[in-house]
Parts: sequence; structure tokens; C-alpha cells
Amino acid sequence: MTWTQNFTPITDHLILSSLVALIPILYFFWALAIRRMKGYLAGLTTLLVALAVAVWVYGMPAGKALMSASQGAVYGLLPIGWIIITSVFLYKMTVKSGQFNIIRSSVLSLTEDLRLQALLVAFSFGAFLEGAAGFGAPVAISAALLVGLGFNPLYAAGICLIANTAPVAFGAVGIPIIAMEGPTGIAAMEISKMVGRQLPFLSAFIPLYLILIMAGWKRSLEVLPAILVSGSSFAITQYVSSNFLGPELPDILSALVSLFALAIFLKFWKPKTIFRFASEETAASAEPLNESSEKEPVYTKGQIVHAWSPFLLLTLFITIWGISPVKLALTGHYEGDNFLLGGINELGKLVTFQVEVPGLHNAIIGGNGQPIAAFFKLELIGAAGTAILLAALVTKFLVHMPVKDFFTTFAEAMGELAKPILMISSVVAFAYVTNASGMSTTLGMTLAKSGDLFPFFAPVLGWLGVFITGSDTSANLLFGSLQKVTALKVGMEPVLALAANSSGGVTGKMISPQSIAIACAAVGLAGRESELLRFTIKHSLFLLLLVCMITFLQNGVLSWMIP
Repeated sequence: MTWTQNFTPITDHLILSSLVALIPILYFFWALAIRRMKGYLAGLTTLLVALAVAVWVYGMPAGKALMSASQGAVYGLLPIGWIIITSVFLYKMTVKSGQFNIIRSSVLSLTEDLRLQALLVAFSFGAFLEGAAGFGAPVAISAALLVGLGFNPLYAAGICLIANTAPVAFGAVGIPIIAMEGPTGIAAMEISKMVGRQLPFLSAFIPLYLILIMAGWKRSLEVLPAILVSGSSFAITQYVSSNFLGPELPDILSALVSLFALAIFLKFWKPKTIFRFASEETAASAEPLNESSEKEPVYTKGQIVHAWSPFLLLTLFITIWGISPVKLALTGHYEGDNFLLGGINELGKLVTFQVEVPGLHNAIIGGNGQPIAAFFKLELIGAAGTAILLAALVTKFLVHMPVKDFFTTFAEAMGELAKPILMISSVVAFAYVTNASGMSTTLGMTLAKSGDLFPFFAPVLGWLGVFITGSDTSANLLFGSLQKVTALKVGMEPVLALAANSSGGVTGKMISPQSIAIACAAVGLAGRESELLRFTIKHSLFLLLLVCMITFLQNGVLSWMIP
């Protein structure tokens, strides 16, 4: 039995239907930001609300709605949940083995200033991880590192979420941009060029914005030279690589250039005062303090490299996992003649499962009149979390961790993350129900009715899509075709609309329920997701407004910027 999506279930009225489609989203904001529910309770109850709207208003058969939720829940476990578990596990290993003390000291040797540490770790290192892996690993790792350096956990999580704005569109080796080519027919290189003419403005601004949030205007000016080095080096590299190399490398190259440029700069320049948080409980009372009289232990270069080796291994494995032929082999889809990759491909086939979702696969007819495929996908060795686990396994031998401690640490990570993983699975399930029922498309169609103002509102579609799905890739797949069709109707260049979807989406990442849950889990704030959402939402809306203004101007007076 098939069921056809109806995007205007309320008396064929789009606006009224949209108001009903907003109910689960508004409920989620209320539950977290106002009612301040525990994250997993907010996620579970939001899923129930979405199921109710899907079945009773949109007419979706209950069985299909439940199977759609189960499909999302499985995706929430693998790959997303698997990444957060292995990321936190690797971090805990460095702490238990004592290596994190050396990592902390090595960062402090560059600077003891928390403002500059935020630029190095949250902005540059986080962007590198986003470019290599995505799916939560950047926020999980960089936030945990900042907490280890002495940051307030809530601020560490919030700052890393905001810093992650700059690289998201080119994350996971460019997948969000590449994914749009198929459903829209517009070359990924052209979309990459346009995104690369929008995001660098944001990328250059984000370092200053981070420090303003942390320390205010006066103390931001104290480190303005470092901010300029960090932001400008990232933005320029992002523009050049996205416009001349393609969507795969902008994050990795921009992050490396920014990281090394700032590290080298700090060898020759230091701020006049050292900024630290005066209270570990709140950053609101942050004050600049003079150089600490306590001396950090002195470690050799060999000790420092050894201490950083878990994260160097993580970077190595994730980078390998992101290489296209390797990625295909790990999931059993490689068709080349390389002997080694051929062997990996055979293993990949054995441990990669793609099973039709019972009662759901090709059982829903979408707006284009075509059935929608639905699979349970389990890529056991192809998942980025498996790459991180291998890094942890090699780390065990490098830091000489006893077998008992290795498994105990893993069990601790699993125990600590049980409720956050439950939240992640429930909100991904909510996203799948929203998409399968047609609620997401209803909201998109409403925004598309804005006519001449559509260039201003086009980024809002991406923002909404990332909030719902937690992924810029998913948001681009969800609304890419709608953006193109609407752009042609209103006389807007389609490539600009597609870029706006991706650029707007990056500003929604910091309030996505999955991102909130991952960040809280990484810094030990499970159950306090409402506080983090309240911290990030105003920044998300402000940065979205900037992208809307950029897109609107590029559709008019700055149209020469369109490739």
C-alpha cells in the first residue's frame, strides 16, 4: 500500500498547514528553552508530537510514521551516536593516561590566554575536524579539549558550536555541496564557487565574534592582531580553494593555514594581558589577569608529539576514511583494480548492510510523483566513528594503557552518554518523521511564496533544514530542488539560491538538537541542553541575518559576484 504526501492538509491552505507543521518545532523550543526539560525528555516528547501531527493532521498511516521514526533512530545511533561515543572515549583515554596534561601544557606554551586558545582549538582545529569528518566529531573533540584547558563547560560547548559555523558547508570532505549536484543538476564546482563567495565574509568575522562573546569589545581589541591573522588567513584560503580546487578541500586547507599562521604569529607576538575566567562557574565575571606565577612543567618536543599522537592518529584515520576510493571500499562499493582496496572492499561488503525499511521503502509518493526509497543503513567499518575507534586502539599501545583500563574507560564513556544518545536518536527520528510526512516541504513551500523577497529568505530554508535534520547535507538534499525551482520563478540565479541554502544552513547547526546533545555530552553537561540552546539561539539568528543580507545584496547590487 502506498501513501501520497499532501503538503496542504488543512483545507488545501498552505499558510494554515504551515502553522500546524510548525507545532513540533515550536514545542521543541518551548520544551528546551522555556520549560527547560532534560534533553532526552524533550527529544522523546517532540517525537511524539511530530508523530501525532503526521498521523492526525497529515493523514500519514501510523505504521509508516512509526517505521520512519525507527529509520531515523537507527541513523541516530550509527553513524552519529557512534562518533560521539568514540570521540569522548579517545579524549578520556588521553586524560586517564596523563597525556592530556602535556597537551594542555603545549597549548599553554603557545599562549595561556583563553581567547587565543579558543581561536586555535575551537576555530582552527575544529574546522579541520569538520573538513575531515563532520557529523559531530569537531564539536565533541574541540569542546572536550577546551574544558581540559580550563574553560567553563557551557562556554566551551557554546563557543565550539558557534566556531563550527565557518566550515560546515564544506564539511566531511565537501559532501554537503557534492550532494546537491544530483537532485538539482547544477555542477558541484559552480555551487562551491558561489558558497566560496559568501562564507568567507562569515569566516573572517567569526573569530572576532567568538572573542566578543567571551570577553567583550575592549578585551577583544587587545588581541585584534591575532584575530585578524586567524580570520583572514582562513577566509582567503576558503575563497581560493572553493573557487579553484572544488568543494572537497576548503575546510582542511583553510584550517591548516589558519592554525599554522596563528601559531607562528604567536611566536613573535603576545597580548599585553593574559585573559582567564575568574570563576569556573561563569564566564560573565571573566577578568584579564597578569601572567601566572605558577610555572608549567617543561616537556621535550618528543613528549609533546607523543601526547598529541592520539589526535594526530584521529586526524590521519579520519582523513583516510574521507578519501573517495577508500570510502567506497570501506562500504563495499569500490569498482577499481587496486589490489589493497579490492581486499578492503570485500570486507566492506561483509559488514555493510542496507535493508529496506519494512512498510516504508517506496511506499510514500513524494511531491514529484516518485516513490521515496527508505533503507536502514549500517556501515560498520565505513563509519567515521570506526576510524576514531581505530585511533583509540592504536593509542592504547602508544600510551601503554592496560587492557582493563581500556575497556573500563570505554564502559564509562558508554554509561555517561546513554541519555545524550537517546536524545540524539529521538530528535533524528523526529526529523525523519517531519520529512516523510511532508511537514518540512510545507514549510519550505511557504517560504518560497515570498516572491521578490525570496533572495532574502532563501537562507532561512537552509537554516530550517539544518535545525530539523542536524545536517547541512540533508538540508541541501531536502530543499535543493525547491530552491532551484523557486529561484527560476522569481528571476534569481539558481546557483545563488543553492549556495544560500547551504550558507544559511551553517548558522542553524549550532541550534540543531543533535548538535546540542553532542556538545553537552562531550563536556559532561548531559541534561543541561536547554541552557546551551538558550546560549546559542541568539547567535544563530544574528548570523543567519548576516547571510540573508549577503544573499539579498548578491542578488542585486553585488550580482557581479555570481559565477
